Amino acid sequence: MTEHPTEHPGFGALLTRLLNHRGLGGQDLADRAGVGEGEVRAVLAGDDPGANLLRRLAPALGFHTVDLFVLARRAVPDDMAPLDAAAAPWVKSAVTAAVRLPAAERRDLLRLVRSLPQEERHSRFTPRPVMPLAGGPGTWVVRMLQYRNLTWSGMAATLAFTTPTYLSAATYGVIGSGRKELTPRLVTDFAALLGIDARDLAALTDVVLREVPPSPAPHVVDAAALLWAARRLSAAQARHVCELARSLRKD
Repeated sequence: MTEHPTEHPGFGALLTRLLNHRGLGGQDLADRAGVGEGEVRAVLAGDDPGANLLRRLAPALGFHTVDLFVLARRAVPDDMAPLDAAAAPWVKSAVTAAVRLPAAERRDLLRLVRSLPQEERHSRFTPRPVMPLAGGPGTWVVRMLQYRNLTWSGMAATLAFTTPTYLSAATYGVIGSGRKELTPRLVTDFAALLGIDARDLAALTDVVLREVPPSPAPHVVDAAALLWAARRLSAAQARHVCELARSLRKD
């Protein structure tokens, strides 16, 4: 089914959707973020948010900061991008192996990833262009997944192992271009892997969920956490984690 291209509604409109869904006002958000109400009101009225404001709003909303940069269509700063694009295939394989491990071993793997030393960044992370028709919801969601260091094939494999969504790699490019609509099932499954509440993502993307989705299964929650933590790994580190996850499966 093809999605009709629509203009990006603007960050202020998206933020309004989210606040309305949560039953919050601009003053509530300003208080939580520790910023002036006027700054929030200006953004809600259509002003482009500055980078510093996005960094303050993200924790107040319970979002990863990079996701707000994506929603605001701002260039993602290097400090928020994955360290090493070459790590992508190892990250995908590590996550898909980890979800088949017992809970205790998944937690051990996550602790390992978080404990590994941060290596030096040698190149700028440049995600594959999604060529959006109008910068709609599919573009935002796919871009968020790209900033988890997932390629099209990485998205296909990781979603297939963690959720009921089973799509070809090329389909994620189609979703990113806005030529395939976001269904309630896709929103729910994308939200689980992104570590975002499905109802929040539905509000942002203007997709109606006909019923309250169940909480993600523990292995999906762990996959989202591992995927996020693995953004800071080099290719060599990600390969080490992947090989360890595979060896634990054999054990």
